[in-house]
Amino acid sequence: MEKKESDIINKYKTYLRLEKGLSSNTIEAYLDDLNKLFGFMVNESLSYQQISYADLQQFIAQLSDIGISARSLARIISGIKSFYRFLILEDYTRNDPTELLESPKIGMKLPEVLTLDEVNSILSTIDLSSPTGQRNRAMLEVLYSCGLRVSELINLKYSDVYFDEEFIKVEGKGNKQRLVPISQTALDEIKKYLYDRNEIDVKKGSEDILFLNQRGAGLSRVMVFYVIKAQAELAGIRKTISPHTLRHSFATHLLEGGANLRAIQLMLGHEKITTTELYTHIDREFLRKEIINHHPRNKK
Repeated sequence: MEKKESDIINKYKTYLRLEKGLSSNTIEAYLDDLNKLFGFMVNESLSYQQISYADLQQFIAQLSDIGISARSLARIISGIKSFYRFLILEDYTRNDPTELLESPKIGMKLPEVLTLDEVNSILSTIDLSSPTGQRNRAMLEVLYSCGLRVSELINLKYSDVYFDEEFIKVEGKGNKQRLVPISQTALDEIKKYLYDRNEIDVKKGSEDILFLNQRGAGLSRVMVFYVIKAQAELAGIRKTISPHTLRHSFATHLLEGGANLRAIQLMLGHEKITTTELYTHIDREFLRKEIINHHPRNKK
């Protein structure tokens, strides 16, 4: 952030504290949401004076795409509106791109998001002494650490796991491929699972499928759903969850940790931005650092 923008943020912080009478925690929440907007502006090469209503709509759509709840989106929009009221009041700009920006309806059914403690609780309930215990542990680690769709998980190939580079190659919707960073924790669980996998009589055609059932064939979507539901019940979690819950949790935890929004979208494989032209401009090392630095499973 440039010095001028930094000065504006400091003045805005004082404005929230003295003129609005907000608590320190509320102010920090406002500033955290504002940082998400500034990150978007950097990606789009925009300033707070240049950003338009259409740009803000795109920003909100991107947040929605990665699973941010309607309630959180409403809070973020409220914070952005407050910031632009301050800018106009202090004569930093005459343009208010937030004027027509509407908050989403909060009454809609929202996807559940697990806390890190809940994720750990689910993993800790897995009986590693059972024949499928280590497979399930590795499977859930990969789901959460990489934010995969369940279809991407069950089709993941052993040959597409790059242990040394700490990436996996994923085939998503429309047969589009992408590289996703994978945590060392998930890689370690896969390595442990391979000992069990090597004891399975693999069916023809499934030789390269990473996660297998006990009959040597690939897993079904229903089986993955059943495993997650069973482990969540054992952990005492009453939320209605599915494999997609871990994907939403992955995105939410990364965003809350300060990860770059565009990097999160690339890792999730959203069609709106995963074009070949764009992907060639994204450094793989940048993606790896985003997930290593901001995903809670990688923090010691």
